[in-house]
Amino acid sequence: MEPILIYGFPAGSSMGLMATLEWMGLPHRLCRVDMMGEMREPAYRRLNQRVETPALVTDKGEIITETMAIAAWLEARDSERRVSFDPLSGQADRMHQMMAFINTGFTGSFGPLWAALEMETPDPQVQAVLRKFGSQAVIERHDRLEELVGDDRFLVGDRPSMADGVLIGVARWLDFHQVADKSRWPKLAALRGRIEAEPAVKYATALESGEAATGSGACLGHVELAEVIERFGK
Repeated sequence: MEPILIYGFPAGSSMGLMATLEWMGLPHRLCRVDMMGEMREPAYRRLNQRVETPALVTDKGEIITETMAIAAWLEARDSERRVSFDPLSGQADRMHQMMAFINTGFTGSFGPLWAALEMETPDPQVQAVLRKFGSQAVIERHDRLEELVGDDRFLVGDRPSMADGVLIGVARWLDFHQVADKSRWPKLAALRGRIEAEPAVKYATALESGEAATGSGACLGHVELAEVIERFGK
């Protein structure tokens, strides 16, 4: 069977993994999940007890959660090195470094903003504190990433890699939460523009939005969440 990527909407970080699969050309299927609804139903815990996306059902029917674990699974199968590099190369080291930074401090800085937005019983005072703290953290992490962005067209060299996929799924949260204008970080803004112009990213964004889109043919279609839970849930 083909692997199945379970991705979330709206604005899920998993969009970057959808684009990565397109860049790879790896045959796969997708499963679209409403993070504000379906994902919070008890049945979803059979796929991921942390109640998050993404998740991956492998070609052996095993479930992998966490972005970095899924990326490692994909990297091991990127035999043509379309989105990765020789594991002993300096490029691979930089890719892993950038992915680790983006997936930890950079992504984590948005946590207070999501907490304020998703609070079940809104408390304006608590939400104000969370938004202030979160905005400061997001700005600081953007400052650090701006320093790390080099002179290449993408994060590692002149073609997109997994690092760019991990970044683009999260970077747009700056706009979603209206923290600051992206022009405040010119190198990062230019990089985002190049990644977002990639056909694979446009395709992934369209699918995430529920639009019909034509990709490379690597995606063999969608599978309903109920079917995935029934077949592979624990």
